[in-house]
Amino acid sequence: MDDSPEPTPAVDRRSTGPLSRAAAAALLDQGAALLESGDFQEALATYQRVVGFDDPEVTAAALLGMAQARYRMDDEAGATATWQAILELPETSSTYHAWRNIAAALVREGDLNGAIGAYREADRRAPPADKAEIANRLGWLAKETGNVRASRRYFARGRGGYLPIATYGILGITVAVSLAAAFSADGFRIYDALELDKAQIAQGQVWRLLTVALLHGDADPNDILFTLMHLGLNMYALYLVGPIVERLYGSSRFVVFYVLSAIGGSLGTFALGGAQLGTGASGAIFGLFGIGFAATRLHLPILDANSRRFTSQIGTLIVINIIIGVSLGFIDNFAHIGGLVTGGLLAVAFAPGKVPTIRSMWQPGSSGEVATSFIGSPIGRAVTLLLLVAILAIAWALGAQRWG
Repeated sequence: MDDSPEPTPAVDRRSTGPLSRAAAAALLDQGAALLESGDFQEALATYQRVVGFDDPEVTAAALLGMAQARYRMDDEAGATATWQAILELPETSSTYHAWRNIAAALVREGDLNGAIGAYREADRRAPPADKAEIANRLGWLAKETGNVRASRRYFARGRGGYLPIATYGILGITVAVSLAAAFSADGFRIYDALELDKAQIAQGQVWRLLTVALLHGDADPNDILFTLMHLGLNMYALYLVGPIVERLYGSSRFVVFYVLSAIGGSLGTFALGGAQLGTGASGAIFGLFGIGFAATRLHLPILDANSRRFTSQIGTLIVINIIIGVSLGFIDNFAHIGGLVTGGLLAVAFAPGKVPTIRSMWQPGSSGEVATSFIGSPIGRAVTLLLLVAILAIAWALGAQRWG
């Protein structure tokens, strides 16, 4: 016997007379579906049929849907008036969303002081998950209106007590493996198992594309100083850029990006590099540089002052490191470039999801995930990821031909 609930029957919005609660709920669902499908005019009419229901919670939800439909039909004045109408009702769960959307509308109108007041009202009602985002928006507005002290206070609230656990975890594992390989009696075995050996990769030992990022220097005990310098420079770079990228994208996506950048760097040198053997996490770290550079310039995330200062210098650091690599000769620039290209394309495909961005900040609704251009749109993401896959596949084919 099938005990699953039956689907809610459709309700004709053209019907007359009082609505039952079930009918009102059905019309709200229909309005949401019409919004999703892009039929904004019909969605507006459907929501309007519910307005006046004797439960303020239901009427407020209908008004919120009407405002969304009007906004999407480019009727900003009508949308704002509808959000204002929600505030005339008793407090409901829609009140918070109305204040947020009114604040965003005031920003678009250039009334930043009014927007600050509206965001403060939204902040009073915001769920814990939204508090940091609203604090960052208030920080941006305070800065734009010249209140630097308040801006710092709001941005500090927005940052909270964030701990980049993935960055520190990767750093700790890399240091442990590198030191074990450099100082243990059987360290040469660790190098033999994990280093980037292009001939072995061509024979199928593909894990080396990633495990190379765990090793630094080489197994020669006479080169311990070089090993420590190699490890120290790479880990210091990871310590600087890792927390910024992790803050932008979250720990899980950060780990995925780091792994893909490491593989991209390894494939870069597998395809075009000279030496058969190699170690180091610089391909992965250049991938993080590429992510930081592209994400901050394409998606315009709201960052604290220290992060802004560092990301503003990433382009210069990339150029300087490539010049140094060309000048010294023994640095594997192809690994750097492979990681850089991989990270840059990942940042083009994926907008930061853990901090507000200027590109999406002032859109109505709670998600802020409205694509405003090819970059960040589903089509743009698909095209970018296909391009990345194609580049990595070509690099693999070239490397396999050279070293197979």
